[in-house]
Amino acid sequence: EELYSRPIEAFIHEQDRLRTGQKHRNLLNGQAMHNFQNRYITKGGDTIWLEWTSIYFPEKEMMLELARNITPQKISALATEAQYNKYKSLATHFKNSMEKDRKYLAYELHEELAQLAAGMKMEIETISFLVPDLPELAKNKLTHAANTAKLLIKTIQRLAFSISPAMLGQFGLDPTLQWLCREFTILTGQNCGYSSSYDEASLSEEEKTDFFRICQEALANVMAHAHASHTHISVSKTGKEIILCIKDDGIGFDSEREYTGAGIVNMRERAASIGGRLEIKSNNQEGTSVCVSVKKYS
Repeated sequence: EELYSRPIEAFIHEQDRLRTGQKHRNLLNGQAMHNFQNRYITKGGDTIWLEWTSIYFPEKEMMLELARNITPQKISALATEAQYNKYKSLATHFKNSMEKDRKYLAYELHEELAQLAAGMKMEIETISFLVPDLPELAKNKLTHAANTAKLLIKTIQRLAFSISPAMLGQFGLDPTLQWLCREFTILTGQNCGYSSSYDEASLSEEEKTDFFRICQEALANVMAHAHASHTHISVSKTGKEIILCIKDDGIGFDSEREYTGAGIVNMRERAASIGGRLEIKSNNQEGTSVCVSVKKYS
């Protein structure tokens, strides 16, 4: 009598009523329901989790529904998920804080140190005009000093970009990776190509930053270990995934071994922090590919 006095929907948790109703409509249309989970409110006001398996017999207009109480397991799973989200949030906070510090350091390098070096270069060049009858040896020394100052400015600018590329926020990921590719060619003499076929607007600022950092780390590994003659960077969309790949034709390595170097660990952690998957493929004398894929549901 107590059960019959209230419709079954009255026991369903308010937040689960809509999707439970949809599931039952699907069931009446011939779709069996397996392992469906929802919440119910007990007579005492407690919340319990039930897992349902249901079958509808249209000829008898009858449903057979079996429910299993999974409350302890669900509470444990939700607690684990909450703890995971807490640590993920902390990791994101520390990562963002580190990027903020890098931006500040890059700004100081570019706006302060580079400007000082530029001022020094101008002062050196001015001496030649103010004192035209300097000995040839002194003129050569001044020319050498001016060239060194010019090289210093370029080095500071390159360091500032490496620490935190301002153009990533100003112009986007595509131009930044193209610039990184050109710089790699200048520094190593190796041919570096770039291609892209994706919608950059679908990536968040955090994802763009992590794509850049992973690419930066992968190129550093190519520079240090690969002995390659050609490297190619690509960003593409395949299905619901956006994939960044860095491929080289270097000496490769045995990818069956477990590598725990700082570079690979950093790439894996960055990929995981944006819900991505890092995949490294390599064979001896056959080059290496480093790819990170991120699912986009929009």
